[in-house]
Amino acid sequence: MPEEKKNKMKFPLWMYPETRKLVAEWYERDNCQSQSEFIEKAIKFYCGYISAEEGVRYLPAAITTAMTGMVDGMENRMSRLMFKLAVEMSMMMNVLATTADVNEDTLRRLRGKCISDVKKSVGTVTFEDVAKFQKGE
Repeated sequence: MPEEKKNKMKFPLWMYPETRKLVAEWYERDNCQSQSEFIEKAIKFYCGYISAEEGVRYLPAAITTAMTGMVDGMENRMSRLMFKLAVEMSMMMNVLATTADVNEDTLRRLRGKCISDVKKSVGTVTFEDVAKFQKGE
């Protein structure tokens, strides 16, 4: 038997009649064996609720399960899309490499510029912007 069950303590508890009525009405709905068990569960729940570190533990299991499923599904879709994008980029780079005569120094500078462009634009570099740059506009 767990230690806390062995050492239960009896003490006077004062509450308003309305609160006592709620306990009497709700303890069986929560599958509690006694009103004391219901009150103890309510206190533990409320302590968890007000504790920021432990708050996540008290989310209903259905919400947690649903959110996990949604995140997993999105992760799978994003992974597939990123793989497809990487394949397309590899094909494009191979086609360009067969016709372009670019030295390593130019590639290094271009990589730095591209990193800077992507950071500044939060990943929304357009073909039009690149074309203008390459034409010197």
